[in-house]
Amino acid sequence: MTKPPAFHADAPLQFVINGAAGSHDVDARRELIESALRAHGRRGELQVCRPASLPGVAQEAAHRARQSGTAVVAVGGDGTLNAVAQAAHAQGCAMGVVPLGTFNYFARTHGIPVDPGQALACLMQARPEPVQVAAVNDRLFLVNASLGLYPELLEDRESYKARFGRSRWVAIVSACATLLRARRRWHVHIEMAGQVRELQALTLFVGNNRLQLQQLGAEPEDTIDGTPGDGSMGALVLRPVGRLSMIALMFKGAVGRLGEAAGVERFEFQHMQVRPTLPQGIPGTKVAFDGEVATLSAPLNFRIHERPLYLLTAPRWEPQP
Repeated sequence: MTKPPAFHADAPLQFVINGAAGSHDVDARRELIESALRAHGRRGELQVCRPASLPGVAQEAAHRARQSGTAVVAVGGDGTLNAVAQAAHAQGCAMGVVPLGTFNYFARTHGIPVDPGQALACLMQARPEPVQVAAVNDRLFLVNASLGLYPELLEDRESYKARFGRSRWVAIVSACATLLRARRRWHVHIEMAGQVRELQALTLFVGNNRLQLQQLGAEPEDTIDGTPGDGSMGALVLRPVGRLSMIALMFKGAVGRLGEAAGVERFEFQHMQVRPTLPQGIPGTKVAFDGEVATLSAPLNFRIHERPLYLLTAPRWEPQP
């Protein structure tokens, strides 16, 4: 266990706000944060940025937080939380969360309310506590990481949203289109706990969050100490299936019974090395982590990070159902 970072309640919290949703939403977020600070006699510095500048702004805010003994606070969805977590973990400062995503698995798991006003009230009373984070090579992730079909699904979703607008129905139609045309089979070489496996797969999904795996109906059986997000991680392998089986799989996933679907294998692990076989001329593997996509070089080392992330939590707040 690493030494907890310095945290002084009188130092100004460093807020990083994703401004992608528009100026009206940003103004409302600013007012909500400033109102909470005034109500609790706290200070804060607010930085609004676009997604492209988010990593740099997060690193600067985390540096200031470490220098002044305070926390950097992510205000946004999964991508914002991931960028701020990368920065906080690297700089060695505490991190706070005001969730604005769709599912908010990370916040809910750690007892942070999904209502922004309640999350801010919780934040004002919180203190740093260590939580498990995972990594694939040098990239940190909080909730999940994957290769194969899932990164393609995320890229297709962004393409559909650019053409037809941002809505839940556009995301659903995009996901269905991606799944039904899935044809590429990945050959993956997996080394784990002294064992070697060769698999054909459409996607490999790694979960660092028990709540998400439970809601998918895909939590692995307990085979090692700990549970996903607290001592271990869970993996799902989707093997190649036909069109009818894919439709059945989509239905199982929608009703939280993915683990029962044909062609789905799940297991628990702490460290796993993956070598996908790539077509000639392809320099790396697209990997999705917490909703973002990057190209990484093989081998892909999925592991529980040896250093925890120190997250601002208030013990009396219970996870939201």
